[in-house]
Amino acid sequence: MTSLPALRTMALVTVAPLLLAAAGVMHPRHLTAAAADHWAVLHIALLPVFPFLALGLVLPLWGRPRRDIEGALTVLAWAGSLCYAAYYAGLDAVAGISAGVVVGHGVHGAAGGLFATGDELGRAGVCGLAVAVLATCALLGRRHGIRVLPGGAVLLAACWSFWDSHIFWPRGVFTMLGFALGFALLTVATSGGGHDATLRKTPANP
Repeated sequence: MTSLPALRTMALVTVAPLLLAAAGVMHPRHLTAAAADHWAVLHIALLPVFPFLALGLVLPLWGRPRRDIEGALTVLAWAGSLCYAAYYAGLDAVAGISAGVVVGHGVHGAAGGLFATGDELGRAGVCGLAVAVLATCALLGRRHGIRVLPGGAVLLAACWSFWDSHIFWPRGVFTMLGFALGFALLTVATSGGGHDATLRKTPANP
């Protein structure tokens, strides 16, 4: 049975992807003059939400990094998460807020350039997120063994889909649900003691 602290952690790490999935259902399919205000307002609301998608990679590694391979993996995961948070927020601001505003004011010619720039920022962010997933799963695998593999596999598949799906319905919505599932699986996999804890609890042979 999953413990209460694990359930709390699961709620924290899944709230952002679930909110993004819900927003994806309401996301306009195309940026038109009629949808421009909705497009811009939605991305303004999501601006503080997108960075928290990486919370599921930051919380399991909370604490000061050690001076060993696990510490290096922790720093790499944090760096990847920071890269994602910065660059994907850039996509949200450029291709979301800015594009919505200019199209809403009738400046349609600028939207293409904004989308191109936003796509580059978003892909850089997704690359950072994938690096963070790999580093986090490598570290957690050292501590908890192969039980982290299902969550890691789901998260990597979600990163692959996130490359060009954003949160658009339907694939983008299922991508966000994939992140929520992956983070939940990692939480369950790491809620028990790791290999070191198991060894400490095993009595020595007389």
